[in-house]
Amino acid sequence: MLTNRDSLRSTLRISSIAASLCLGLSGLAMAQTAPIAAQDSPRAERMQKKHAKMAGRQAQSLDALKAKLKLDTSQEAAWTAFAQSMQSPAGKMAYPDRAALSAMTTPERIDQMQASQAAQHSEMQKRADATRLFYAVLQNQQKQVFDSETASALRVMAYKMHSKTGHQDGHHSRH
Repeated sequence: MLTNRDSLRSTLRISSIAASLCLGLSGLAMAQTAPIAAQDSPRAERMQKKHAKMAGRQAQSLDALKAKLKLDTSQEAAWTAFAQSMQSPAGKMAYPDRAALSAMTTPERIDQMQASQAAQHSEMQKRADATRLFYAVLQNQQKQVFDSETASALRVMAYKMHSKTGHQDGHHSRH
């Protein structure tokens, strides 16, 4: 018999997983919003190719997740809302290029960073809400699959982020 404590733990676990999924998947979308100095620069071209590749991988991951969940027709609307929420915003968030940032005063740069952070937080909150709504329509077996798949994706992303930051064996590598 489940106690209130067990129920609370289960609720916290589900909320944590949903938030982690949102954070993980939104990382792909937010990565598409990095500042680009000039649209015709070699860097801009590389970034556009990188973003297109990431969007393709994200679409493949969502397709694979949907197949594993074996959704029925009554769940399709919730899936569509969830999948759309995982896409990057319609218009890329506008960030000034490096030259514009360097021309700003420190308080202006702080204001810019805070505005960017608020926009990213808003996008993450939309993804979290959509995930919770989708999760609520899943059957117990589907929830287990969803939990397992999203936890697995998070481990992969955490590993990639960890390796990019120069950590090795829990310590910063020497450069």
